[in-house]
Amino acid sequence: MPDRYAVIGNPIAQSRSPVLHTAFARQFGHDLQYEKLLATHENFAETVRRFIAEGGKGMNVTAPFKLAALEFADTLSERARAARAINTLKFGPEGVHGDNTDGVGLVSDIRDRLGIALRDRRILVIGAGGAARGILQPLLETGPAHLLLVNRTERKAHELLEACGAAGVTAAGPLDAAADGAFDVVINATSASFDDGRLPLGRGTFAPGALAYDLVYGRGETAFLRDARRLGAARVSDGLGMLVGQAAESYRLWFGCWPDVEPVMALVR
Repeated sequence: MPDRYAVIGNPIAQSRSPVLHTAFARQFGHDLQYEKLLATHENFAETVRRFIAEGGKGMNVTAPFKLAALEFADTLSERARAARAINTLKFGPEGVHGDNTDGVGLVSDIRDRLGIALRDRRILVIGAGGAARGILQPLLETGPAHLLLVNRTERKAHELLEACGAAGVTAAGPLDAAADGAFDVVINATSASFDDGRLPLGRGTFAPGALAYDLVYGRGETAFLRDARRLGAARVSDGLGMLVGQAAESYRLWFGCWPDVEPVMALVR
C-alpha cells in the first residue's frame, strides 16, 4: 500500500502540490499517494482526523487553514511558533506535529537556486501579513546586515517584528521608509500583485546588483517586478521557486531526504 499524503484547502482544485510531491517521490522511488482535500472552517478538524484514521502520514495546509492547523497540532517547530501559522503536518505515534516551511523554501530558492548570498546583505520585506510572517525568521537566520519590514499600516510591521522576537538588525516602518535604502534583496510579500497593484518604490530602493523577488507566482512579470527592473534591480524572480522549495522541505520532514528541485521547477514552469 502506498503512503498517503494530502493537501487541504479551500479552494483546492488549483493546488500544484500533488504534481510536486509525485515528482519528488519519483526521484527516490517512494510509493506515495497524494490527494487534494476540500474542507470548510466547520469541518477542517474532522477532515484531518478522518484522514489520519484512514492511514494518512502527512499533510500540506494551504489557505485558509494555516491558523486552524496551528490550533490542531500537538507540537510545533520553532519556525511554526514564530510564524504563528502552519503549512505542514506530520502524523506519528507522538501525535500531530506542525511546521512552517515557507521561509525555508524562500531562502533555499534565493540562496541555492538563484545563487544570491543573504548573509551581511540589506534585505527589505514589503508587507506584514501572513506571507511575511512565514518568512521572517528564516531570513533573519541567514545573518543579514539589516532587515527592514515596511507596511501600509506601520503599526502592523512593528507588531510583527515584536511577535517574532526580532531585534538588533531589524527595523519597521511605513511603505515610503524604503525609498532610499539601497537594498540588496527586495521581497514583495503583499497581495498587490494579484491585481497588478503598484508599490511606492524609488530608484534608491535598489542597491547595485539587487534582486527583486515577488512571492506571487504564475502571473508572468508582475507590476512589482516590472517597476523593480525599471528602477534598477539587476535580477527579478517570481515565487515559483519558493513554492517548490517549501514543498521540498515538507518532503524532507516526512521522508528525511531533500529532493532535486531543478527538474521539478522545469516541470511546473
